[in-house]
Amino acid sequence: MSMEKIRLNKYLSDAGVCSRREADSLILQGRVTVDGRKAVTGEKVSVDQQIRVDNREIRQGQPKVLLLLNKPRGIICTAKNQKDNIVDFVNYPIRVYPVGRLDVDSQGLILLTNQGELVNKIMRAGNYHEKEYQVTVDHPVTKEFLSKMAKGVPILGTVTRPCQIKRTGEKSFQIILTQGLNRQIRRMCEYFGYRVVRLNRTRIMNLKLGKLPVGAYREVTSEEWRELQRLLVDSSSVPCRKTGGIYGHSSGENQRAGTKVK
Repeated sequence: MSMEKIRLNKYLSDAGVCSRREADSLILQGRVTVDGRKAVTGEKVSVDQQIRVDNREIRQGQPKVLLLLNKPRGIICTAKNQKDNIVDFVNYPIRVYPVGRLDVDSQGLILLTNQGELVNKIMRAGNYHEKEYQVTVDHPVTKEFLSKMAKGVPILGTVTRPCQIKRTGEKSFQIILTQGLNRQIRRMCEYFGYRVVRLNRTRIMNLKLGKLPVGAYREVTSEEWRELQRLLVDSSSVPCRKTGGIYGHSSGENQRAGTKVK
């Protein structure tokens, strides 16, 4: 009896490898094989066939994984086979991928998962999900600096969204963003003549770094997972157009969020 076939990109997405769009890219790059031959975009496969990505066998039915890692400085947020990559650093028994990025010089909370659709729902800029950072800079933090940062800063050919920001020390502040442009906080600070000395991400949506030691990871709790699912219920998993970061934002999006300065 013949088994039902589904599109290869859906197979990879359901297996938690990546989104369908990213799967099509992997196929075009020749990184996916079906029964030992290079896959073709749009082809259909069945569960009894041997599917490999970068020579790693992909099987559906694996348990869903979501990890919280306190990333150290120096670790690179990529799944590519290169020195100091985050996947090798964690060395989890099930293949996982980072949800977005943290700069190599930054540390703090980053998520890793084997669920492709979850990645897009969390990181898609159009969903306006919060990410919180604690930042130390090289000059005293002034009210003028906080006010200008909160209103939006011109970088990378756009203006950053209004954000929540408050002073936490003479040279430190807490900032909450709803987008993730490339090196966004560092570029925002540089625009006003500040240099980031230390950057630590402490929260993504309801998931908090807490007292997790640097370099350690843990699995999401059942309570955290239920709350995350509640927050994601209306979130789109369709990636936005890329605009300088991993996931950029569509034109006109960056003026919707409110501003709060403390």
